[in-house]
Amino acid sequence: MDRVGVTTDLAPRDAAVADATPLPGTGGRRPNAAGIRATARVEARTDDRGRIALPVLDGDGPLALRRTRSTGRTARVTLVGAMSGPLGGDRLAVEAAVHAGAALHMDSAAATMALPGQTEKAARYDVRLSVADGAELRWLPEQLISVCGSDLRVTTCAELAAGARLVLREEQVLGRTGEAPGRLTSRLTVRRAGQPLLDQELACGPGAPGGWDGPAVLFGHRAVGQLLVVRPEYAHEKPPAEPLGEWAAITPLAGPAVLVTAVAPDALLVRRAMDEALRRLG
Repeated sequence: MDRVGVTTDLAPRDAAVADATPLPGTGGRRPNAAGIRATARVEARTDDRGRIALPVLDGDGPLALRRTRSTGRTARVTLVGAMSGPLGGDRLAVEAAVHAGAALHMDSAAATMALPGQTEKAARYDVRLSVADGAELRWLPEQLISVCGSDLRVTTCAELAAGARLVLREEQVLGRTGEAPGRLTSRLTVRRAGQPLLDQELACGPGAPGGWDGPAVLFGHRAVGQLLVVRPEYAHEKPPAEPLGEWAAITPLAGPAVLVTAVAPDALLVRRAMDEALRRLG
């Protein structure tokens, strides 16, 4: 059952809600220095008829989950932003578990915008993914936009069984058109069969370690994306390292996986590179 409650979003859970009227232009929020805590959870498993069931589909605060049109034997879930966020001080999380034999496609209805809040504290957005043997997860959200004045720390952690399949896409845009970016730190950690497969971090914007905008990292560009594809058959043969158009490149990893990285002047060029990579890799 989905929970999208205004009072959950507006104040700490043990606080009074007498003054629950949101201010104009806040996307349904009241200012709250403490930020909010919200978690969305989904689990996918096969039922006794071989169909994909979602025994857990639970949204909270600004995170709403909706089961959308599925194709074939894959369940599809869309993350819908019920309110604006993440704002400074927020602690948001998405948890997805795909059990043996199930296939889940997760996307989002719109881009996520990291916004300044009523506090100088950074916002956190944690994504925790778990994929069992014989299961598949396609994690394909829309872009994350780091708005000027915001401070967001994103962590994505994926735990994969030896026979799991994963397609994971992340895209970040530094600032809206014509504005400077906020502070954005993004870390992706993937473990397969209990062993590290990928662990990398990118920090951009005001206060980030020096050089993030230089030729060794973004070289002045304002959009970055990566696509990770993990397949058991890549243990025997996987695509070679090669450029992918002007803005992206395919890099085989030490395990049964390939990583596509794109850096471009804008979000549209990164998305085109990601789409081409998806087509190339099947």
